Amino acid sequence: MFQSNVFDYVNVLDKAADASWLRHEVISNNLSNVDTPGYKRQDVSFEETLKSALGSGFSKSMDARVADAGKENLSAKVFTDQAAFSYRLDKNNVDVDNENVMFAENQLKYQGLIAAIRQEFTNLQMVMK
Repeated sequence: MFQSNVFDYVNVLDKAADASWLRHEVISNNLSNVDTPGYKRQDVSFEETLKSALGSGFSKSMDARVADAGKENLSAKVFTDQAAFSYRLDKNNVDVDNENVMFAENQLKYQGLIAAIRQEFTNLQMVMK
């Protein structure tokens, strides 16, 4: 069978877009629970997982590192952020202004990832012509 690494970048970008989408849902949930006593904000961990999967050595090319990263289990994980911290009397630690900034940042990140995926497919189409 013919093996190709054509979709390595697309696969990694797809995982990053999925993580960004999950972060969007988590931030929306944080904003929905801003007035819930005792609620602790949540966040998504993905960037460190991706950084670790890509490695940081000069022994491999970026293409080889992306190919290896795509084979690993790149998944985003939801975690409770600063569970012991609360500056409010009701023990809720959600800051609306901070969540809105993170929401906007994540939205830009997601749009960039989708544009990168689109560009990868444009490149593939160009090669096939």
